[in-house]
Amino acid sequence: MAWFRVGTSIAKHAIKRTLSQGGSSYLVSRARVLPSSSNGRKLHTTVFKSRAQSAPVPRAVPLSRLSDSFLDGTSSVYLEELQRAWEADPSSVDESWDNFFRNFVGQSSTSPGISGQTIQESMRLLLLVRAYQVNGHTKAKLDPLSLEERVVSEDLDPGLYGFSEADLDREFFLGVWRMAGFLSENRPVQTLRSILTRLEQAYCGSIGYEYMHIADRNKCNWLRDKIETPTPNHFNRERREVIFDRLTWSTLFENFLATKWTSAKRFGLEGGETLIPGMKEMFDRASDLGVESIVIGMAHRGRLNVLGNVVRKPLKQIFCEFSGGVQPEDEAGLYTGTGDVKYHLGTSYDRPTRGGGRLHLSLVANPSHLEAVNPVVVGKTRAKQYYSNDVGRLKNMGILIHGDGSFAGQGVVYETLHLSALPNYTTGGTIHIVFNNQVAFTTDPTSGRSSQYCTDVAKALEAPIFHVNGDDVEAVVHACELAAEWRQTFHSDVIVDLVCYRRFGHNEIDEPSFTQPKMYKVIRSHPSALEIYQKKLLETGELTKEDIDKIHKKVTSILNEEFMASKEYVPKRRDWLSAYWSGFKSPEQVSRIRNTGVKPEILKSVGKAITSLPESFTPHRAVKRIYEQRAQMIETGEDIDWGCAEALAFATLLVEGNHVRLSGQDVERGTFSHRHSVVHDQTTGEKYCPLDHVVMNQNEEMFTVSNR
Repeated sequence: MAWFRVGTSIAKHAIKRTLSQGGSSYLVSRARVLPSSSNGRKLHTTVFKSRAQSAPVPRAVPLSRLSDSFLDGTSSVYLEELQRAWEADPSSVDESWDNFFRNFVGQSSTSPGISGQTIQESMRLLLLVRAYQVNGHTKAKLDPLSLEERVVSEDLDPGLYGFSEADLDREFFLGVWRMAGFLSENRPVQTLRSILTRLEQAYCGSIGYEYMHIADRNKCNWLRDKIETPTPNHFNRERREVIFDRLTWSTLFENFLATKWTSAKRFGLEGGETLIPGMKEMFDRASDLGVESIVIGMAHRGRLNVLGNVVRKPLKQIFCEFSGGVQPEDEAGLYTGTGDVKYHLGTSYDRPTRGGGRLHLSLVANPSHLEAVNPVVVGKTRAKQYYSNDVGRLKNMGILIHGDGSFAGQGVVYETLHLSALPNYTTGGTIHIVFNNQVAFTTDPTSGRSSQYCTDVAKALEAPIFHVNGDDVEAVVHACELAAEWRQTFHSDVIVDLVCYRRFGHNEIDEPSFTQPKMYKVIRSHPSALEIYQKKLLETGELTKEDIDKIHKKVTSILNEEFMASKEYVPKRRDWLSAYWSGFKSPEQVSRIRNTGVKPEILKSVGKAITSLPESFTPHRAVKRIYEQRAQMIETGEDIDWGCAEALAFATLLVEGNHVRLSGQDVERGTFSHRHSVVHDQTTGEKYCPLDHVVMNQNEEMFTVSNR
């Protein structure tokens, strides 16, 4: 059986032509037009071969594609058929193709420079543009060390589409489309040279974009517009000075720690210092777009730098903790610390933004289990959204910083990604920054994953991925800003793959040349990102040597002052705990026993609510019997079973104003069919949760139960 959608009188001709392509003949044995809710009608056909079974099967073009958009065009046979259909009836093809044919005919007749251009040439040119949008990232300059052996997609070769050097200065018609980027109507006629130059600039520079795996055309158009539209004055002198200042702080902070603690493991940021200005610019942009609070999760690499320069934890406190200084006491004088090493501590801080606003930042404390912090950050973000009534999920945002090896290798990453769009789990999008060292401790990428990029697992989620060269600080800033804009616009996850390196191996005591001798031979003579950017700004004249020296002197002076102050610093509180946890007891302290009993009249009141179903609802007869039995238990107070007691506990917590959330496998019904908190109508399939109706005007998220 084969289905073809047709809406015009050309159907018979098109079917005959389509089914006879490729040297084998096909016969339509019977056909009838069926009504359809979609545009046009469906023609149901049964096709039989008229030649031997061994004859090759052609790549036929389904007639359903007559109503496809231009973006799905890939062959000359397909184009010819569309042209014939359009000539017979312009309304039979998608509007984008109607625009193409109309504008091509009109443009060819009015522009002598392209009078010799054929529709086939135009199609091939548009496919070349599409190839850059899909595979341009394979040619992008991503590796700061230039060690990666990359295979550039052959689809980027103009010769593959029939173009030669003689065509470089010919003008070509690109068309007028309801699309962004090169297929917009701002410059429909361009030379092949200018088209290729812009494509190279957009897709093959310091950022490699992967987004054509996204099915939503509006999202692709939004990204195309951001990527392909030139922004000549994106960074003015004042902006570059701010970026330089932030990069200086990032770099000199690591240098300072290395000088003061020569034999300590600090898991420094050297080789990826551009993370700091990138994050700060991301947060500034997010604040401009309505974000008020950000929850951050990361492992130990660069954690101290993020604490000091992004979250703004007092430097004297960082230096004090790193030196093993005096610990704060709690209310009972029994403070015992965190039970973990110093670079796993968290903090929270209200940080001023470049735009004049204030942003609350919290870095979650976590152990050495790398990605284990992911669901904690997402859960905390969701909780903040609930308690601040952030229904649109625009004010509270989560940021996760991963390692390249752990992002590809740890299952919790994939699990967290796959939950991110579920109604009871979504936080409106998480921004993922992959700190891509191009090596996981001692494991090369070729031994750590099967895919080209460590971020390929995110494609399953249709998340856009921005691979960026970690030595190009302005590219890092741009990618980070774009990620913030995407998250606030489309409320879904986005990945920034920061391709960098580790200057001193896994930690400062480790000897990385044991396992990566070639890489570290290059690293030893490789300039830092600060040196590269400093040289650039001096050459353009945007900063003078005096300007640079002044910034260096300022940063060094503050670091020294904070270091001296750390010697007498005594923490006043455990700042990795938020205000909601201010009364958190130490392991040695015993909490008082609380009375958890509930008055009988309250139990009967909530019991009636949790055993009542709407009159129009048709539950399964066995579930109906369970609910009737529970109602009897509550009325008599006798023979109350586990399922009923649990439901009463949840209901009384809700009456007291507590948010109750259950999540995990089969929790709605209960693995042993004891819970049945969600009941299914046996006629309509609709769901009903009595615990959503315990109190009047109950917040729909106050009781959340989700099978996953």
